[in-house]
Amino acid sequence: MTRVLVVEDDPQLVRALVINLQARRYGVDTAPDGTTALRLAAARQPDVAVLDLGLPDMDGVDVIKALRGWTRIPLLVLSARQGSDDKVAALDAGADDYITKPFSMDELLARLRAAVRRTETAPLAPETAVVTTKDFSVDLVAKRASRDGQDVRLTPTEWHLLEILVCHPGRLISQRHLLQQVWGASRSDRTHYLRVYMAQIRRKLEPDPSHPRYLITEPGMGYRFEP
Repeated sequence: MTRVLVVEDDPQLVRALVINLQARRYGVDTAPDGTTALRLAAARQPDVAVLDLGLPDMDGVDVIKALRGWTRIPLLVLSARQGSDDKVAALDAGADDYITKPFSMDELLARLRAAVRRTETAPLAPETAVVTTKDFSVDLVAKRASRDGQDVRLTPTEWHLLEILVCHPGRLISQRHLLQQVWGASRSDRTHYLRVYMAQIRRKLEPDPSHPRYLITEPGMGYRFEP
């Protein structure tokens, strides 16, 4: 049984989450604050956590940082904070996804299932690290991409961006993280760089670059690779 830790101080929302999760055969632990969440996480070892940022005793971002100090379980943020700074801070701290309130329960459950599936898939060994989709493949060892059996010429910058995304399938990678990794901390606000280079990568790999199937933009937050 997959165990979910729900970190939320709104009793009505907690009840709704518990009912929906238990109806789908998840085990559920709940914590009304960050301190309790950290204690339960250490004691019960959940498979995934859903947490609010506005907790009564500490900021949810600090909870994420504390959890990331010792666990790689998926962390899904469920928050009323809709500002891009809050989203980026949570993602940079180690959150895997960010859902704003009000939200669709079906969407939350779908993202939860996707997060759990990713943890159940063993990582590829370095010597066989080839990511394959219906339309293209990426060889992380040879540092080559191909489409329809033909090599795709990527610039070093394009490759670096693509590599980061395909190495974290399904995970939302913040704009700031991508900019810092590819261009350095001094360029962490140059979001237009990402728009330009992502458009170039899509033209080379996506079957319909204007409606990307694999390299998805999450407006105001970042990008994700959906294999």
